[in-house]
Formats: sequence, C-alpha cells, structure tokens
Amino acid sequence: MVNAARLAVSPAAFLPVPGSPPVAWRVSEGLVDYAEAVARMEARAAAIAAGSEPECVWLLEHPPLYTAGTSARVEDLVAPERFPVFPSGRGGQYTYHGPGQRVAYVMLDLSRRRTDLRAYVASLETWLIATLEAFNVRAERREDRVGVWVRRPEKGATVEDKIAAIGIRVRRWVSFHGISLNVEPDLTHFTGIVPCGVREHGVTSLVDLGLLVSMPEVDMQLRAAFEAVFGETVVEG
Repeated sequence: MVNAARLAVSPAAFLPVPGSPPVAWRVSEGLVDYAEAVARMEARAAAIAAGSEPECVWLLEHPPLYTAGTSARVEDLVAPERFPVFPSGRGGQYTYHGPGQRVAYVMLDLSRRRTDLRAYVASLETWLIATLEAFNVRAERREDRVGVWVRRPEKGATVEDKIAAIGIRVRRWVSFHGISLNVEPDLTHFTGIVPCGVREHGVTSLVDLGLLVSMPEVDMQLRAAFEAVFGETVVEG
C-alpha cells in the first residue's frame, strides 16, 4: 500500500531558500574505504552546519561490507564472517554495500529547506523513483518499509524486490548518510544479512531487471532527477 501522506509532499518543499549556493556534486572513482568515507562525510556535514562549506552530494562505491543501522537486530546478521561489519549511526537495520552499487551520501542543510524528516525521506524516494523512471523502471514507495521497490510479476503476483535503500542521520539539521541504488552488484552478497530487516521480499538491480547500463549513465540521471527535487548542483573536485 502506498503512503498517501508521503506522496502528497511536494518535491519543491526541498528546494533551498533563494540565494543559496548550488549543491556540490562529487563523484569518486574506484572503491572508497567505508571508515574513511564516514569520517570525511561527518567532517563535511559539520562544516556545512558551521557555514564554511556548501551542501554536498558524494557519489561512490565501497568494497563489499555490511553496515548496521541504529535498529539492527543481531539475528539479521546471517553470515557475520563473510564481510567486514561496520556499526553505523544512520537509521535502519543491516544493509550491504559493494561494487556495482551506487552510494550517494547526501549532506543538505535542512534548515535552508524544510525541517521535516518525513518529508525529507519522501523527497529522497521521489529522487530515486524519478531516476529509475528514466530507465523505464516503475519503482514505488511503501507505507510499511522505507526504500524503493519494484514489482516482479514474473516471480509471482505479490513478489516485490528492493532496488534502492535509504538510511539517514541528521545533526544540527544537516543530513548525512543517504541512499544506495543497485546498478550491478553481486546480489548473492545480500544473503549474508536480512536486508533492512525485511524477510518476505528480495533485492534486485538494474542489470537483474535486464538493463545493461553503466555507472556514468546512472550518475547522469541521478543528477538530473536530484536537481528537479533539491535544486541546482555544481561539480566539485
């Protein structure tokens, strides 16, 4: 069932106040160490809160790993020895990151936009749904589970798979952590956890859906859809 309250949120609600600088758009090549990324992300979020750096979206890939959100349950870590496991300050439960998955750390000053976390999560969902629509993928949000989902009628009338995850944290009204979109990850790596605590549904990717797209193509659509929801960007670094 779709959450009508989330759907009613206008994406324009997260455009910044007039006169705000564009959001810095940064893309890292290769695999970025998770602990290093978190340290850099938290430092940038602190600088944004202090007014010394502009907002930023940082796109990257990690080596294979699992992260545990603040609601993670021990029983959902099925194979703790398989990959490194990192505690994470973001909301949510266990998730996987690895090559072929586009992670976007979203560092926005919500005080310049709207201090409404539910509406912010809805806007992240809107961003992902619009990105996937550019590849003719009909993705949907759900009332009882955060993230973006794809119906799989070829597997069964009620089967749905998760194609993108959302996990955020906010400090001094600056957001960090963000989203992950499955482009071409090894989907068997998700079997070491119960992804986001959801046992009754699976995971998918663009390639699993039969779409052979490159990461730069995905990045291009992510940026276009982001600007429609959150405002202008400028390439950094």
